[in-house]
Amino acid sequence: MIERYSREEMKKIWELDSKFQYYLDVELAVCRAYNKKGQIPDDALKDIISKAAFSVERIDEIEKEVRHDLIAFLTNVNENVGESSRYIHMGMTSSDVIDTALALQMKDAGKIIIEDMDSLINTIKEKAKEHKNTICIGRSHGVHAEPMTFGVKLCGWIDLFERNKRNFEKALYEASVGQISGPVGTYSNIDPEIEVLACEYLNLRPAKFSTQVIARDIHAQYLQALALIASVIEQAAVELRHLQKTEVLEVEEGFSKGQKGSSAMPHKKNPISAENLSGLARVVRSNSIAAMENIPLWHERDISHSSAERIIFPDSTILIDYMLSRLEGVIKNLVVHKDNMLKNTNLFGGIVFSQKVLLSLCGKGLTREEAYKIVQRNALDAFENNGDFKANLLKDHDVLNYLSTREIDECFNVEEYLKNVNCIYKRFGI
Repeated sequence: MIERYSREEMKKIWELDSKFQYYLDVELAVCRAYNKKGQIPDDALKDIISKAAFSVERIDEIEKEVRHDLIAFLTNVNENVGESSRYIHMGMTSSDVIDTALALQMKDAGKIIIEDMDSLINTIKEKAKEHKNTICIGRSHGVHAEPMTFGVKLCGWIDLFERNKRNFEKALYEASVGQISGPVGTYSNIDPEIEVLACEYLNLRPAKFSTQVIARDIHAQYLQALALIASVIEQAAVELRHLQKTEVLEVEEGFSKGQKGSSAMPHKKNPISAENLSGLARVVRSNSIAAMENIPLWHERDISHSSAERIIFPDSTILIDYMLSRLEGVIKNLVVHKDNMLKNTNLFGGIVFSQKVLLSLCGKGLTREEAYKIVQRNALDAFENNGDFKANLLKDHDVLNYLSTREIDECFNVEEYLKNVNCIYKRFGI
């Protein structure tokens, strides 16, 4: 498993100390904006910056009385700043601080997730290079279809993660907005220029429109982008789980020395990481539904969204960070059974080469329906009787009337199925 510090960094973003620090960052950015507009004296700004501090314990103590965490935070900060505190929070409402601070948290969490995705994509690319020519069977409906390579399968995963990284980056861009617009968003007691300047200091864009809150479809888009990432993680995980089945055994999760798979059955080696990822994907998707339910608020604002967001944002970002790292670890340590891949490809005397035989017969003048009937008869006989498709063809007069032994052999040349693999790889720059 990949061990990085991102998980601790992600967790820290959502801790109470950090949340209140984001609140303070917003308040100080607004004070700087007022100072630039000449509405807070330089000495007062220096006083605020040097003294502004908070204590989670003291905030909790105050909140027990005032029953409002933002007011408790401001009260604690004001206690530390003293006389100059009269300039803090001028013309603002609670959500100016809370929503702008949440945007900062989402942005910082998003940076970690993008780094995770870049790292995972690079790891998959390395594994795809390694297995560019590792022949395996492609499946449709869970049934053997035609030969491919394990590397080509991994290219599909690269495509999924690159696309969902771009999708998340768009959602992150939309979410990187702040508001300093006052009650109901009309700038009744604050100059819109203060919002512009404060957001500039915070490296955010001013929201084009805010009521008393930033519109929650923005937040839902962010959570839905995370849900999509979770779903493509699960797509990879489900594939690995299928391929680790005993009767398939084409890949296995790395199994460390001393690891045990079952309390009852010592022979077991289970795809526990992939199963873990499938389960966590369900949680992230469920959280995205809560984010969508948060969109319809009463009038200009209610706080029905707030309680849900205190759960779904920390949980979803922390989980996605963990899931991306865990999947990367699985792929890095993946055991690939090349011999079993080849064996599975050649089951029943290579029935998966049936289309090549079909096309060769059509090329000799048979109609597609006539050729299909001949090929299917031989293929199903091999499949249903644990036989040999190629051997069946070599003794079928309906086939030998049109194809020589050499031409039949050519139909079973796996390289013909892989001749355009380089074209696929070039699309991914590998």
